[in-house]
Amino acid sequence: MTLMTVLSVGREPGRGDGNPRESSPFINNVEVDRESFFERKNMALFEEEMDSNPMVSSLLNKLANYTNLSQGAVEHEEGEESRRHEVKGPRMGTFIGVYLPCLQNILGVILFLRLTWIVGAAGVLESFLIVSMCCTCTMLTAISMSAIATNGVVPAGGSYYMISRSLGPEFGGAVGLCFYLGTTFAGAMYILGTIEIFLTYISPSASIIQADSVDGEAAAMLHNMRVYGTCTLVFMAMVVFVGVKYVNKLALVFLACVVLSILAIYAGVIKTAFDPPDIPVCLLGNRTLSRRGFDLCAKVHTINNSTATTALWGLFCNSSMPNATCDEYFAQNNVTEIQGIPGVASGVLLDNLWSAYSDKGAFVEKKGASSMAVPEESRASGLPYVLTDIMTYFTMLVGIYFPSVTGIMAGSNRSGDLKDAQKSIPTGTILAIVTTSFIYLSCIVLFGACVEGVILRDKFGEALQGNLVIGMLAWPSPWVIVIGSFFSTCGAGLQSLTGAPRLLQAIARDGIIPFLQVFGHGKSNGEPTWALLLTALICETGILIASLDSVAPILSMFFLMCYMFVNLACAVQTLLRTPNWRPRFKYYHWTLSFLGMSLCLALMFICSWYYALFAMLIAGCIYKYIEYRGAEKEWGDGIRGLSLNAARYALLRVEQGPPHTKNWRPQVLVMLNLDAEQQVKHPRLLSFTTQLKAGKGLTIVGSVLEGTYLDKRAEAQQAEENIRSLMGTEKTKGFCQLVVSSNLRDGMSHLIQSAGLGGMKHNTVLMAWPASWKQEDNPFSWKNFVDTVRDTTAAHQALLVAKNVDLFPQNQERFSDGNIDVWWIVHDGGLLMLLPFLLRQHKVWRKCRMRIFTVAQVDDNSIQMKKDLQMFLYHLRISAEVEVVEMVENDISAFTYEKTLMMEQRSQMLKQMQLSKTERQREAQLIHDRNTASHSAAAGKTQPPSTPDKVQMTWTKEKLIAEKSKNRDPGVSGFKDLFTLKPEWGNLNQCNVRRMHTAVKLNDVLLNKSQDAQLVLLNMPGPPKNRQGDENYMEFLEVLTEGLNRVLLVRGSGREVITIYS
Repeated sequence: MTLMTVLSVGREPGRGDGNPRESSPFINNVEVDRESFFERKNMALFEEEMDSNPMVSSLLNKLANYTNLSQGAVEHEEGEESRRHEVKGPRMGTFIGVYLPCLQNILGVILFLRLTWIVGAAGVLESFLIVSMCCTCTMLTAISMSAIATNGVVPAGGSYYMISRSLGPEFGGAVGLCFYLGTTFAGAMYILGTIEIFLTYISPSASIIQADSVDGEAAAMLHNMRVYGTCTLVFMAMVVFVGVKYVNKLALVFLACVVLSILAIYAGVIKTAFDPPDIPVCLLGNRTLSRRGFDLCAKVHTINNSTATTALWGLFCNSSMPNATCDEYFAQNNVTEIQGIPGVASGVLLDNLWSAYSDKGAFVEKKGASSMAVPEESRASGLPYVLTDIMTYFTMLVGIYFPSVTGIMAGSNRSGDLKDAQKSIPTGTILAIVTTSFIYLSCIVLFGACVEGVILRDKFGEALQGNLVIGMLAWPSPWVIVIGSFFSTCGAGLQSLTGAPRLLQAIARDGIIPFLQVFGHGKSNGEPTWALLLTALICETGILIASLDSVAPILSMFFLMCYMFVNLACAVQTLLRTPNWRPRFKYYHWTLSFLGMSLCLALMFICSWYYALFAMLIAGCIYKYIEYRGAEKEWGDGIRGLSLNAARYALLRVEQGPPHTKNWRPQVLVMLNLDAEQQVKHPRLLSFTTQLKAGKGLTIVGSVLEGTYLDKRAEAQQAEENIRSLMGTEKTKGFCQLVVSSNLRDGMSHLIQSAGLGGMKHNTVLMAWPASWKQEDNPFSWKNFVDTVRDTTAAHQALLVAKNVDLFPQNQERFSDGNIDVWWIVHDGGLLMLLPFLLRQHKVWRKCRMRIFTVAQVDDNSIQMKKDLQMFLYHLRISAEVEVVEMVENDISAFTYEKTLMMEQRSQMLKQMQLSKTERQREAQLIHDRNTASHSAAAGKTQPPSTPDKVQMTWTKEKLIAEKSKNRDPGVSGFKDLFTLKPEWGNLNQCNVRRMHTAVKLNDVLLNKSQDAQLVLLNMPGPPKNRQGDENYMEFLEVLTEGLNRVLLVRGSGREVITIYS
């Protein structure tokens, strides 16, 4: 206990919660006094952990005190800290906070203006089907939303925050914008509904633009809607700009209007059962007549015992005389008068069960009424018939009706104001949907049972002297419905203009869509001014359409898209068994979400297949834009889990073994070197990788830091950030893998062995030539390089070494001309042929020509070789110029001997440098020097040369055997008898002389043919089998490529990577 007490005393007050006091995310800053601190001295053993991890008791206490800030735009401002001192307690329950807002948003303009017409056109049965489908869709979506709402603490940002945090930034942004556009167009629809009620039913004389003829009335009405709609929009936007508090104060008034209107409808229906209203409708034959220009529904009437023609006669005939010439249909058919609303007990329901779809401009006709058809009738304009204004069919009615069931997210939009959002949102939303579904379904049956079919199909109440059909049914007065619907649509429009800018502001402040960030700013109190301006402009486009029936399907698409993705998110998270997906809503099941998603998709295409495709295109474009340009956000979303699951499934499907030759492509591990500042030394290596890969296949960018991970963790993170930044700049699509190792040699070996996962492993290593290998301050770079070459060979991986890599082109450069030269000396799988083909797919190398050179030996038929090579390239479908270079057999030059002598002297110097670094004691160093000297002397006399590597294939088989027998015979002194030698040349290793001879000869040919080439690809000879000649190997490669600008040394993996077969 004493030790623990001592440990505790040394701690600062305030530790134990894992957070500095000034940045605690749970509660306000509170200084902890010493006494409360010493109560925890028995936890001193976990003292260091508590600096970064909170104590359980502290964490639970803060979670219990967690509060949602009240909703609004202000809490998203940067100055949020100033409000923490006075956080208002949440106050609203389920009924006030969720149920009533949802009720008000769901019941609206379509119920008052279009539901009777939908029942008349589709019939009771099909209307029942339309409403059932739409209500089922919203119910299933509400169940999914309830699952989201009960899966953790609901953020105080409304439905957008709930959706985006479940779907992720890409889907969240796309759905958020769809939701925003839907809400904005809903505002346009409500404003158009308001103006339609005003101009059609309240004050028809207020029209500014008058029609010249009856045919022009529809066009004039649309122009009036545009004028009045624009003025109303400007007025509403100013109200919202001045202050939302006025809108909120009027909300209760608007809600009261809706409720009173619904009650008036039900009261009117009950009244029709025992006292149907007297509402006469005039029919000519079976055609409905519009009550304009006449009052008496008869052809003639009796005045003072004399028969006189009526005003109706004057409309159909050329004079008021009984012998006048009249319209043929008027002459053949009788005028009758029926009751427009016969009542519930009349049995009219049976007549209204079935649909009565019609074309645009068709007569509204009563089924079963007697009528004399007139052959080839010409429909004279100006006659007072009631005509259909648009073509009606089932799918179109679905699109017009669906907006009347939207509004289910009104409760979740107030999530910050609720006492218990997890309880209120599911209960209130589902109860509101059940209530409104009952209202809609009952209204359909009651309308069909009370109202005559021709009146139901009369959209604008022309047969009722321009009265609202649903208003004539209501009790006590039609004005209850007219005024109530007018104010409720006004209120709904205001609320849309209030909610949509806040939604756009929330999306903008999330920073996932860069070009929207300007709309995140607003007034000092947080009101979204710029977002309101954009919302008003988009809303104006809907008003300019001017037709309620045209705007409704547009917002149906956006809402259906939003609901579809909500259902998708829930289904995906359940099916993926996301660990954090633990909703407490007990009635949720993933099949319901999947059914809801399918129903939303079906409804989209039922409403309008071209609108559906357009909405999907918009959502897809937003998704790809966020993916390409948007900010990186990690919200722990379910879609990220879907990506991981899909990646795991694909990796398991990829075979562990090597792919078929047809599918082989270079999967590249790029080895980068870093400088002291953790910056990439050769950025052009990544440029070359991008040009080679063009975004296809696997790219792993690897690097090694020397040291231990505990010491180098910060440098490793910085280096990884630098590499990722460079990969973004160079458009290199791939993965970054950085290893901290005790030495560079082991780190590179670890990368070659372990980079990649499963079947997605690299098969090719790309690295830069160690240009500093000759410098005295870097004696080990050549050793690491040669060992890496050996590692790739042992791992059966191809190796690409870029020499003079800083001269390689950047991605922005374009070669307008030039050659890519391939020097094909040995065949090691065909990689040399494939690389130029892949490079020429990129814009940098596209205009370069490909040339292939091969080397003919003394005994080879160079003409036949050229023909064979051309045929081989033809079968490979690769176009290239072919040239065969003959290597003439000649003596080894003095230059070669000089090069070899310099190389061996340098080799001795490198060995001495290595020894001085590794040996600690002078005596041991002297002994080692003596042993090395005796060993090299013995090797010069007795050691047979190592088996010539692949580059020695330029020698003939007979010469190779002769050379071996010469060197095995101690009496033969190699090439000494060719010409007079310098004394020191006699001690040279003849194997090294032969290799240097080949390198010098090949370099002469390369310079002769390819000095001006844009890129030279060359077989890379392998390192010697015995490790004593590693430093000589570097000199051979240096001599081989001397004088060339850009060289890519290629060493194949030994397997075929290109085939002539399809």
